[in-house]
Amino acid sequence: MQIAVIGTGYVGLVTGTCFAETGNNVTCVDIDPKKVEMLNNGELTIYEPGLEALFLHNKKQGRLHFTLDLAAAIKDAQLIFLALPTPPDEDGSADLKYILNAATEIGKLITDYKVIINKSTVPVGTAEKVRAAVQATAKVEFDVVSNPEFLREGMAVEDFMKPDRVVIGSSSPKAAKLMEALYEPFVRQGNPIFFMDERSAELTKYAANAYLAMRISFMNEIANLCDKTGGNVDMVRLGMGSDTRIGKRFLFPGIGYGGSCFPKDVLALHTTAKNYNYDFKILNSVINVNERQKSVLVDTILAHFGGSVKGKKIGIWGLAFKPNTDDIREAPAINIMNALLDAGATIAAYDPAGMPNMKEKFGNRIEFTDDQYAAIQNADALAILTEWNEFRTPDFNEITKLLNAKVVFDGRNVLSIDQMKELGYTYYSIGRPSVKA
Repeated sequence: MQIAVIGTGYVGLVTGTCFAETGNNVTCVDIDPKKVEMLNNGELTIYEPGLEALFLHNKKQGRLHFTLDLAAAIKDAQLIFLALPTPPDEDGSADLKYILNAATEIGKLITDYKVIINKSTVPVGTAEKVRAAVQATAKVEFDVVSNPEFLREGMAVEDFMKPDRVVIGSSSPKAAKLMEALYEPFVRQGNPIFFMDERSAELTKYAANAYLAMRISFMNEIANLCDKTGGNVDMVRLGMGSDTRIGKRFLFPGIGYGGSCFPKDVLALHTTAKNYNYDFKILNSVINVNERQKSVLVDTILAHFGGSVKGKKIGIWGLAFKPNTDDIREAPAINIMNALLDAGATIAAYDPAGMPNMKEKFGNRIEFTDDQYAAIQNADALAILTEWNEFRTPDFNEITKLLNAKVVFDGRNVLSIDQMKELGYTYYSIGRPSVKA
C-alpha cells in the first residue's frame, strides 16, 4: 500500500518504519527541515531500541522516505496517518491544533479517495472534528478512522510488530477493509483486531493509559504505607501479583510516572470527564498521588542530611522517565533535581540516552558526565532515578572508592537490600526497609 505518515516523532517514526517493514511504500512528512535532513541522511532523531536496523534497511530498500512536502507525500497515498503531538492545553485538555491544521491542509490537497487515520492519542469526538476540517475544503470522498497506538517507549518496535491487539474505530466498511488488510501481517499469530465506532476507539486509549497510571499510583501509595508500617512493598507486590485477577505488571513502586503518555492522557481524560459534567474522582487521586510521589525521594534525602543539602554533591544515575528511551518529558528526575538545586545541592548526572535532551533543559546548572562512575566522584550520595539495566549490578568497589560516604537513595528499587547491608551502605529505597550503616 501507499502510506503517508504526518509527523516523525516517537509514534510517527516507529509507525512509518514498521509499515515499510511489511512491504508498504511509506512517506513521512515533517515541518522541521533539520529533522527531515537528518532522516534522509540515515540518522535517527529518537532513541528507540531495534528501530535503527529497520529504519536503515527500509531506506536502503527504497520503501521509506522523508519529506517537507505534504502535497507530494499524500498525492498517491491510500492511507494518511496523523501522528502529531497533542500537548496539554492550559485547562488540561489535549491541544488539537496540529491535527486540525493538518486535516485542513489535507482537505485542500486530496484529489481522490483517502482514508485519514488518527494515530495520535486524541479525545473523544476528535474523529468528527477531523472529518469536519477535511470536509470544509475537500471535493472528493474520504473517510476518517481512529486507530490509537499502544506503544511502550523502549519497546515500541516490538509492540508495533507484535501487537497485543489492534483497535480500529470506523463507521465505514470500505475504510475498515483497507485497515484490516494493512494490519493483517502484524496479527498472523492470532491476536485480535477490534472494530468499533470512532468514539469508543478514542476512549479505549485513554482508558488503558489511565488504568495503568492508576495501578502505578496505587502501588506508590502502598509503598508509602509500607514505610509507615514497616512492611516491605516487594513482598506485598509479589503476593498481590500472583492473584490472576490482578496480574504482575505495573505493580512496581517508584518516584512517579512520567513520559509523553500517562501524565498527558490522564489529564486529558480527566478534562473530558469535566466537560461532560462528570466528576472522575479516581483520576483526581491518580494525578495528585503522582505529583506528590515525585517529592518522596527529595524528602528522604533532606531527612538523611539533617534537613539541609546545601553544599552537598549528589550523583544522579538516570534522567529519562524510563529505561531504553531518551524521552525526558515529565520525567521525575526533573522535579527531583530542581528541588535539590533549589535547596543548595550540586548535581552530577549520567544517563545512557537522556543527557542531550536534559542538557537543553538544565544547561550548565548540573554537570553531565561521560559514564555513571564519573557522576559520583566526590559525591556525598548516589541517587538512582531511572531503572536502566546497567545500574542493577554496578561495581561497588568503584562506587565505594568514588563516593565521599556510602549512601545510596534508590528511587526505583533496583538494588538488593541484603547486598547493600552486606556492603555496609546506608541505603534508602521506596516502600522497603532502610539500611543504616
